[in-house]
Amino acid sequence: MGDEISQRFFDAEDFSRFRELLDEETRLLEQVFKSGELSSRGDTAGFELEAWLVDEHARPLAKNAQLLDALDNPLVVPELARFNIELNGSPSRLTGSVFSRLHDELSATWSACTNAARNMHAHLITIGTLPTAREDIFTSENMSGMVRYQSLNDRVMALRDGRELHIDIEGEQPLSLTHHDVMLEAAATSFQIHLQCRPDRAVRDFNASLIASAPMVAAAANAPLLFGHLLWDESRIPLFEQSVDIGNLYRQRVSFGEGYAHDSLFEMFRENQANHPILIPMVHPDAPPSKFAHVRFHNGTVWRWNRPLIGFDFDGQVHLRIEHRVTSAGPTTIDCIANAAFYFGLVRGMGLAAEAPELALDFDDARANFYKAAQYGLGAQVLWPVEGQLHTIGMRQLIVQHLVPLAEAGLASCDIPNAEIDTYLGIIAARADNSQNGAAWQRRWLALNGAGLEDLVLRYESLQCSGEPVHTWPL
Repeated sequence: MGDEISQRFFDAEDFSRFRELLDEETRLLEQVFKSGELSSRGDTAGFELEAWLVDEHARPLAKNAQLLDALDNPLVVPELARFNIELNGSPSRLTGSVFSRLHDELSATWSACTNAARNMHAHLITIGTLPTAREDIFTSENMSGMVRYQSLNDRVMALRDGRELHIDIEGEQPLSLTHHDVMLEAAATSFQIHLQCRPDRAVRDFNASLIASAPMVAAAANAPLLFGHLLWDESRIPLFEQSVDIGNLYRQRVSFGEGYAHDSLFEMFRENQANHPILIPMVHPDAPPSKFAHVRFHNGTVWRWNRPLIGFDFDGQVHLRIEHRVTSAGPTTIDCIANAAFYFGLVRGMGLAAEAPELALDFDDARANFYKAAQYGLGAQVLWPVEGQLHTIGMRQLIVQHLVPLAEAGLASCDIPNAEIDTYLGIIAARADNSQNGAAWQRRWLALNGAGLEDLVLRYESLQCSGEPVHTWPL
């Protein structure tokens, strides 16, 4: 879905042809999975970080095209709204000083972006939901000038028969509103983590990613405020799910999924083909079936919180990645890389167990854990297998006593030095120990200072510029 398209409107013939090509490529992909043709090069890390462009009053500034032109950096691309951008990381082997490498690159890209923004008398902020954003700015006029976004909006609203989208989120100050297009999706920004996995470990890696989603979303929560309402610690989870809701007649495009993977991750691509209507039938007539252009494009319009992706190695061999989408953007670059380290450590740590972790935790419980953690963050109570038995346990205790040691073992198995592990997982442990992630800091700052949202965001931005991880931020 990241690729631009050449037309906005489509007819029945376009849908029919796209369906033919999707079906053909899905059959071919099944053979690739079955025949063992997938790349065996695994354990490669990557990321995408979304950010907000704001003016000097901390309000969204719809000038991302001007910023991108000034940057001229292929790693920085537009997002749905004109006040968002996305920073991408280069793939890096999950070994050695991998997190320092990722952090160095992200810091360099972030510095270039912030310098370009300052030249526009603007700022960049990386945060899950921007407290100063108002609903009335999420209009088609502020949609990025890319045809794919316009076409996506057309199709979602068509499947809803033109009915407005409804947003209902519980919290201290519950939010209920209607909106006339998909632009509210732009109010939720994330740090997406990529893991290229070996075919023989892909099912274990994917199911571990599902189970890890609860502690990941709790540790990284950074979205308690939306349109002036205090809601979930990670409000972007229900916001994104509801902002592209295509109605009760179809499977939801944004979800935790239908269940664990069983035999291979091809099951998700088969589910896409069978259960999700085509949103944008952009036909690529010159693309050979072996490039899976239509499978990949269709998969890009199904936003599972853990999503399998098909890509290609440098030599053209088909590879398999997991995109872990649950973590919020920010607060700082080092917080983001610490979140990545925690994710990779958990997945690899669960992979060390003789028994697959999904045998100890039902999918329904893993899903329930995820939504509890999104709502209550580090204060969540979840069901977790501890020493062979299921227990209800507090998230902070779970992370500090059980999951950080598990992640340490997982990263050590990848030949990552102890100093690297201590630096980045130490941030996660400290965050859980003092119960201060981005969401907690925002709540506490408001409670103690009683100031407005603009003051909150300006203070957040100044601390973000310090580069210090959020668990150290003063109130």
